Amino acid sequence: MVDIIVVGATGYTGRLASRYLSRHPQRKQFTLALGARSLERLSKIARELELENDVELFQIDVTDPESVDRAVINSKVVINTVGPYWRWGENVVRACVKHGKGYVDLTAEPHWVRRMVFLYDYFATKTGAIIIPACGVDSIPSDVSVYLGNKTLKSVAGPEANIEGVITAFVLQGGLSGGTLSSLLTALEEVPKEDLQRALEDYSLSTAIQGPPNYPSQLIYKLPLCDPPIYGSLFVMQPSNKAIVQRTWGLHQLAALGGGQKERQLACGPEFKYQECMKVPNAAAALAVSVFIRMVALALLLPPVRWALGKMLPPGTGPPESDLDKGRMEVTSITTSTPDAKGKRKYVRTVQKGHGDPGYLLTTIAVSESALAILLEKDRLPPLAQQGGILTPMSGMGDVLIERMIATGKFEFGSEVILTGNEAESRKTR
Repeated sequence: MVDIIVVGATGYTGRLASRYLSRHPQRKQFTLALGARSLERLSKIARELELENDVELFQIDVTDPESVDRAVINSKVVINTVGPYWRWGENVVRACVKHGKGYVDLTAEPHWVRRMVFLYDYFATKTGAIIIPACGVDSIPSDVSVYLGNKTLKSVAGPEANIEGVITAFVLQGGLSGGTLSSLLTALEEVPKEDLQRALEDYSLSTAIQGPPNYPSQLIYKLPLCDPPIYGSLFVMQPSNKAIVQRTWGLHQLAALGGGQKERQLACGPEFKYQECMKVPNAAAALAVSVFIRMVALALLLPPVRWALGKMLPPGTGPPESDLDKGRMEVTSITTSTPDAKGKRKYVRTVQKGHGDPGYLLTTIAVSESALAILLEKDRLPPLAQQGGILTPMSGMGDVLIERMIATGKFEFGSEVILTGNEAESRKTR
């Protein structure tokens, strides 16, 4: 029995995760296995990482349920890096649910997550399996923005304070993932249109409870109470990130209905809405970028365009590893409360920073620390994780994951109340 297995260890991100875990400060506290179709390539990876005598190797074909089952039953937590998940992911999830294992992945495919929720969520609560998709930069920062904003709001306004809305602006500097592009192309070519459409609907992953209609899509976004102003354009990851955030909302809101003070602290309230954007210099840039993104989206409907893109950046590719420390992530969120008895709202600013390429280095760290959170700190995970099920980063790991990410030195998190009106003037005179 091994503690963690990296499935897809011969792919670009799989190799990065294997290397990160092999050099982790807590390495002596867990055993590690690498899995892929080719034992020859796995052996090569093990030699490159100087792990020949320190890891187990599993030959896994994700299209073969029996080979997946053999590997999963002998592991405690699975990191699945093999996408597109719509095409390759279900057998791994099914095996983890069947045997009550921990599972994390890097999906940004809400249509696939929706399918997994419908097929396996109830089963996972019976076996105690902790299944947490979307544990990379898609979609941990979005989930954290709401989680920390809600936590800060309730710390100053009381446990009954509710959120009216959250808007998040992203700055991501780094390489484009071939796997991410492959997932997008697979969605357009293989996923039934009705599945794609349903996944884009509000609360598509929140199956047991529905929230209010969400904000409509905009060409120009502007965050409130920011000086200097923060403008944003359409953000291509909003559909997948929003779906995860809304599932977190639904899980916490449902738990609060029959729960105690701890569960109510996590609930954002019945009026919650969420939107996000890509930060740009000004309103004119926001309009130009948004129009460009919509034009690209229309172009992707054409088969020749999708074919050309697939040839340019095949799955499993990525930037030179020497460039991975050069990128950065900065995420700014403004959380707005519902009006109090006097009609006044409170505002919270939450800022997250990541030092390194978001799509590769930061994502590798995030998914690896997610696996370690389940393995090494299971007793500290939120109540929903103790029950099992198909969860989200914050509903399944919460503060444990944030603390682990901070400890890496690659992430920073801050959340504070924005003083307005008389409060701001009072603070200035102190």
